[in-house]
Amino acid sequence: MAGEPAGGAAGSDPLSAARSRHADLAEQIEEHRFRYHVADAPTISDGEYDALMRELDALERDNPQLRTPDSPTQRVGGAVSTEFTSVPHIERMLSLANAFDFAELDSWHERVLKEVGAVPAYLCELKVDGLAISLVYEHGRLARAVTRGDGRIGEDVTPNVRTIEGVPHRLAGSAEHPVPELVEVRGEIYFPAAQFDDFNAAMQESEGRTFANPRNAAAGSLRQKDPKITAQRPLRMVVHGMGARRGLTVDSQSHSYELLRAWGLPTSDRVRVVDSLDGVKEYIEYYGKHRHDVEHEIDGVVVKVDDLALQGRLGATSKDPRWAIAFKYPPEEVTTKLLDIKVQVGRTGRVTPYAVMEPVKVAGSTVGFATLHNQEVVERKGVLIGDTVILRKAGDVIPEIVGPVVDLRDGSERPFEMPKNCPDCGTPIAAQKEGEIDLRCPNTRHCPGQIRERVAYLAGRSALDIEALGYEAAVALTQPDDGEPPLRDEGDLFDLTVQKLAAPRMRQQARGKDAKDGDRELVPYFYTKPTAKKPSVPTKTTEQLIEQLEAAKTRELWRYLVALSIRHVGPSAARELARELRSLERVSRATAEELAAIEGVGPTIAQSIVEWFAVDWHRQIVERWLAAGVRPSVPADTGPKPLAGLTLVITGTLAGYTRDGAKEAAQAGGAKVAGSVSKKTSYVVVGENPGSKHDKAVELGVPVLDEDGFRRLLEQGPPTAPAGSDEGAGTEGGASPSGAA
Repeated sequence: MAGEPAGGAAGSDPLSAARSRHADLAEQIEEHRFRYHVADAPTISDGEYDALMRELDALERDNPQLRTPDSPTQRVGGAVSTEFTSVPHIERMLSLANAFDFAELDSWHERVLKEVGAVPAYLCELKVDGLAISLVYEHGRLARAVTRGDGRIGEDVTPNVRTIEGVPHRLAGSAEHPVPELVEVRGEIYFPAAQFDDFNAAMQESEGRTFANPRNAAAGSLRQKDPKITAQRPLRMVVHGMGARRGLTVDSQSHSYELLRAWGLPTSDRVRVVDSLDGVKEYIEYYGKHRHDVEHEIDGVVVKVDDLALQGRLGATSKDPRWAIAFKYPPEEVTTKLLDIKVQVGRTGRVTPYAVMEPVKVAGSTVGFATLHNQEVVERKGVLIGDTVILRKAGDVIPEIVGPVVDLRDGSERPFEMPKNCPDCGTPIAAQKEGEIDLRCPNTRHCPGQIRERVAYLAGRSALDIEALGYEAAVALTQPDDGEPPLRDEGDLFDLTVQKLAAPRMRQQARGKDAKDGDRELVPYFYTKPTAKKPSVPTKTTEQLIEQLEAAKTRELWRYLVALSIRHVGPSAARELARELRSLERVSRATAEELAAIEGVGPTIAQSIVEWFAVDWHRQIVERWLAAGVRPSVPADTGPKPLAGLTLVITGTLAGYTRDGAKEAAQAGGAKVAGSVSKKTSYVVVGENPGSKHDKAVELGVPVLDEDGFRRLLEQGPPTAPAGSDEGAGTEGGASPSGAA
């Protein structure tokens, strides 16, 4: 690469030419650093590399404005690390709805048929059991690789993905298939099934541990801070679609696959486009019989409407596209011994039975426990302690006991009896409301089990995302084996200091030359074990915990709403609450009516929030957090909300917006975006190939906007007359009196 001409036309401006050459040199140098320090496969000599660095340094001396902190001249060459920083996806990564049998697939097909009017071409592909990833290519260069995360925000794992064989650092454009200005490439990273057993054996020998299945191996291999470790693992990738794109026109899913393949990206050769539902079922049945003949684990087949215009017409729910579905194969089933049924208390006080079984391998992972949900489920399944039971992994994910093998009973089996008291605090358990099946421990404030579960939950990725506060640390903070716990409840969390963590001790496997398997000793959990030569000092993880707690004080408001463990309040509802109310104080003071009026909240969640904040000690948790310096962040309020009070519905494909982008633009202006058209709808925004929502708008006389009208609405606001009134209806911003945008 040394001596290559600068990419792109620089023009006659000397600074423009210098900037172009600088960008080209910086990219070459970063590529060579990666090859040298991570891939152990340099492609140029040290002398050639030094010449590139000298040329870059000379350019920056002559043009000081080019010497930025991210220039290779300003960073030490050496080991590359991955920091897992949070990065928003340009276009949201949706999940897929599931069908578990042909009847459910038929129902989905009928919904598609009703909307589009004819049987569309369907694209069928294998559902890889791996790790979802999004690659962003800018002008053909791999700019970043981001994990799926929550669909909106993932983790930057670019250095690690660059080590994966088959993932191009630069797309191979051609005259026939030029690379676009920008494209998000969606795919799946997997661990080859044929290499998994040998890899696990080597792990056991070298590190004394193994991965449960190839998917876990892929996830663990990708989440290495040192990409050199990732480079040593045989990860592979297969791509299956595009997200955001600029400078690119695509008319079908299969067309996008042709482009991806032409650019040098690893696509599957098992993709098929069929013209009937029978063709879809034949594909599903074939790979159901040959699922273990594939180089990677699969758990089903993904079926997509091939035509992108029809995809836009079908649209999506808040979670998944209506134009695609995942057909999940029947899970593998095994038998094992049910040793016992115990109960555990959750963060909201629910007491749940769970099965303790002889560990058994099913669907690629070893299982020793399975939930039984509640006492009625235990009775309905008819299982007895001591039974041989049929175990399956529903959807290849969640372990589930199907039922007992009655013929193998020998008379020693015994029925399960739901305890009368909480297993953690001894308080009598009961249904919280009349007619409710679940039994709960009412000792919400003081039950150590509930406090433990709430602390572990609030540290999770869907809440405050405090990586150093894992489940075991939550136990040590709330239930140490010796002395008072550092946390009375989660309200103490942000008052923790390194000094306060010196006392907790936990029983752990004894270490030392005389220790035997099963020997336990009481040792500090957050500090090192003292010796004759070294005093006890905070562990590195403990120092990270304090640092991460400080960083978490400014996490987004919605994360704090999730962290409070209010029943029914998950990330989706929390986002809407944060967007509308913008502070913990306003959420705490809102009435049930005000909360229920927020899009995505509703009366059940609203009542749950009001009831939660009506409890004195709940409010004290929030007050203690704020007193400790917690200041939840909210998106900047950019000023007036010209669309406040309006309700919009968006349908069809817009040229200048993704569906999420149009929704967020409307919400930024203060509008609510609904999923269905009613008389209360202010405007329906109509793109190419609109569906039944456009017809409904015409039927109800709701004003219809085309894309230009939508832009004017965003910029200028609605007309003086209310957008739903008779005066001026259908005439503003591109709306047509006839209802056709």
